[in-house]
Amino acid sequence: MTFLDETIALPVGVTLDRFIKRNQDAFPFATGELSQLLRDIAIAAKIVNREINKAGLVDVTGAIGTSNVQGEMQQKLDMIAHIRFMRALRNGGEVAGIVSEEEENIVMTGNDDARYVVAIDPLDGSSNIDVNVSIGTIFSIYRRLSPVGTKVPLDDFLQGGDAQVAAGYVLYGSSTVLVYTTGHGVNGFTYESSLGEFFLSYPTIKIPEDGSIYSINDGNALDFPEPISDYLDTCRTRRYSSRYIGSLVGDFHRNLLKGGIYFYPPTAKTPNGKLRLLYECYPLAFIIEQAGGLATDGKQRLMEVKIKNLHQRSALCIGSTNMVKEVEKITLQKAEMLAAK
Repeated sequence: MTFLDETIALPVGVTLDRFIKRNQDAFPFATGELSQLLRDIAIAAKIVNREINKAGLVDVTGAIGTSNVQGEMQQKLDMIAHIRFMRALRNGGEVAGIVSEEEENIVMTGNDDARYVVAIDPLDGSSNIDVNVSIGTIFSIYRRLSPVGTKVPLDDFLQGGDAQVAAGYVLYGSSTVLVYTTGHGVNGFTYESSLGEFFLSYPTIKIPEDGSIYSINDGNALDFPEPISDYLDTCRTRRYSSRYIGSLVGDFHRNLLKGGIYFYPPTAKTPNGKLRLLYECYPLAFIIEQAGGLATDGKQRLMEVKIKNLHQRSALCIGSTNMVKEVEKITLQKAEMLAAK
């Protein structure tokens, strides 16, 4: 058989829509609403992908001169992605309220009869777009607790990590990949732009139990907690590879596939950690656990960290099981040594 014959004989592949339909019965409260919500997110991701791909040709790079609720300088693409996802989720009709990194308060969609709420970072790492580095979207989905037909209150978003019914991310890089879980494993889909479809490309993702990659912003090294510094010394002794691009989704995706560990520990500048618990840490922790890994804030399982406000920050240590356990062991030993003094 020639190469051409083999290529023609290859199956078209499983599209995201088809995969969702096949697995709908595994979704909590399977009624089709969550399935449609995931499709709405995929539609917005396609649009954002288009905007990113033409970023070097039109004036959508750089800052717009305003800051978000965290005091971070907003990029033009931050707001473009925010608007695209808000519009898709509002028009889709399955979301009653949204929390976004770019808004201080809950965004009411007008769909008060909808059963879900969404927390989202529309474009994580957007400052990297000017230099063509991978960036991403992170999202988390909850089933609302409040009565259908009413406005969603704050408590609908403060249910905690274990209450998530779905979570995922979109990586915009050399290819655009959507990875998500509904609590029944993790699957990834690659966007084929000429067909306008996401195709299953990473079925049943499992992170290796061990890895040889560590990802951390070494510029903060003087402020790292002692257990983290000790573990990093161990990584260097073992000749592990240091890989950090400053794009959370990009760093996380690499370690998920290859095995590794990602840190964002507390520092003097950010004593409670820098990453947002609701729409960055919780969803990635849900994904990593479903893929066989671990996530902690340095003190406890990340999914069990109590949330008190929408934009609460957290430290994060996430990745391959044995690597995270080793960090936990070193942290415990340091704590016991201090207690014994």
